[in-house]
Amino acid sequence: MFRIEKKMEKGFGRAGVLETLHGSIQTPAFVTVGTKATVKALTPAQVRETGAQVVLANTYHLYLEPGEKVVEQGGGLGKFMGWDGPTMTDSGGFQVFSLGGKGTSKITPHKQHSDILQNVRMFPEGGSEAPLVKIDEDGVTFKSYKDGSTHRFTPERSIEIQHAIGADIIFAFDECTSPTASYEYQKEAMERTHRWAARCLERHRELKVESEKLKVGNSPTIFGIVQGGRHEDLRKESARVIGGMLARHSLGEGGGFDGFGIGGSFDKEDMGSAVRWVNELLPEEKPRHLLGIGDPLDLFGAVENGCDLFDCVAPTRQARTGSLYTRHGRFNIENAKYKTDFSPIEEGCECSTCKTFTRAYLAHLFRSNEILANTLASIHNVYFIVQLVKKMRQGILDGTFSKLKEDFFSRYAR
Repeated sequence: MFRIEKKMEKGFGRAGVLETLHGSIQTPAFVTVGTKATVKALTPAQVRETGAQVVLANTYHLYLEPGEKVVEQGGGLGKFMGWDGPTMTDSGGFQVFSLGGKGTSKITPHKQHSDILQNVRMFPEGGSEAPLVKIDEDGVTFKSYKDGSTHRFTPERSIEIQHAIGADIIFAFDECTSPTASYEYQKEAMERTHRWAARCLERHRELKVESEKLKVGNSPTIFGIVQGGRHEDLRKESARVIGGMLARHSLGEGGGFDGFGIGGSFDKEDMGSAVRWVNELLPEEKPRHLLGIGDPLDLFGAVENGCDLFDCVAPTRQARTGSLYTRHGRFNIENAKYKTDFSPIEEGCECSTCKTFTRAYLAHLFRSNEILANTLASIHNVYFIVQLVKKMRQGILDGTFSKLKEDFFSRYAR
C-alpha cells in the first residue's frame, strides 16, 4: 500500500508512493479539500489541471446533505462528483465539535488567554443554556448547523457512513478538543479517542468481511488519529497506542490501522515539535496525514518532520476573499494598485489563470462580484500549494530540500 522511495539524510522527511483503489499518490502530497463532494468553485477537470492527486470530502456534511445513501447509490464519492482519482473522507469529528459550538480550531490563537472552552460545554450564541454538543462514552449527540435538528454519531456510525460514501481512505472517529482545553481534559479526550479508535477498527473489519462475502466492491483503508493537544507526553502516548492498535473482536485478532492522521490543535510556534514527537513513534512503514494544516511555511516543517499528506481549506477559502499566493507571500487582489496591473498573479506561474489573465482583470472580477473571480483565484491558489509540495517531494529525491526551504523562507512573508 505504501512504499518509501527515499528518506532525508537529516530529519524524518521521506518521498513515497501510496497506492489506493483509484490510483497512486506521490507523497508528500497536498490533499485538495472538497467538503461537500466539490472543491468550491472548481470542476473536477480544473482540480486535475492544478496537479492535485487526491480529494478529501467531509463525512459530517455529506451525512447531512445529500445523505450517505444518495452518494452510495450514485456509485460512491468519486463517481458521484465526477472525480476519477483517489479520494478520502475525514470522520466528521472535527466538524461535529467546531460547527456544534465554539472554541475548536486547528491552531491556537496567538497569545490567547481566554477562558477554557471544553467541548462538553459549548453553547450557542445568545446565552442559551442548551448545549449544542453532548459527549458521552458511546458517542456524540449534536445539532445540525443547517436546521438545528438533533443527530448522533458513534464511532461505529461514522465508519458505516464512510463505508457507504465509498472513499479510498477513511479516518477513525475522534474527539477534537479546543486548543485552550486544560491538560486534564486533553488527556480525558485522548483516552476516549483511543477507545473509540478500537471500536472504529473493529467495525471497519466487520464491514470489510461483509463486503468480501457479498463480493460487493472493495473496502477502503483506514487511518487512526493521534490526539493529545500540544502536550508532549500525551502526543507520545497517543502515538504509541494508536500505532500499536489491533482489531480484536469475535472475528479474531486482525490488522491495525493502514495509516495515521495527526489531529487536534497545535500552537503555531511548536507545531513542528508536536509532529516530530508523534512521527518518531508511529510505524515508519505506514503513511501519516497531518489534518487541517496548509500554510506554506508550516508545510515545510511538516514534511521534514515526517508527514506524507496534508489537507486544508485555506487555498480555496482565501482565494474567495481575493487573497492570492505568490513566492513572496499573499496579497489581496482588491487593493487599489492592482486595478491597472496587467501582469499575471505571479510571473512564471504555469497555472491556467496566470497564463491567460491579468491582475487587473481579476481585480475587476472581484470588485464586480463576478462568480468567475472565485474560480480563477482558486485555480491559482490550489496550483500554488499543490506544486509547492511537489517541489518538496522532488527536493527530497534530489537531496535539495534544505536549499528549497531556505530559498522559499527568504522570500515568503506571512
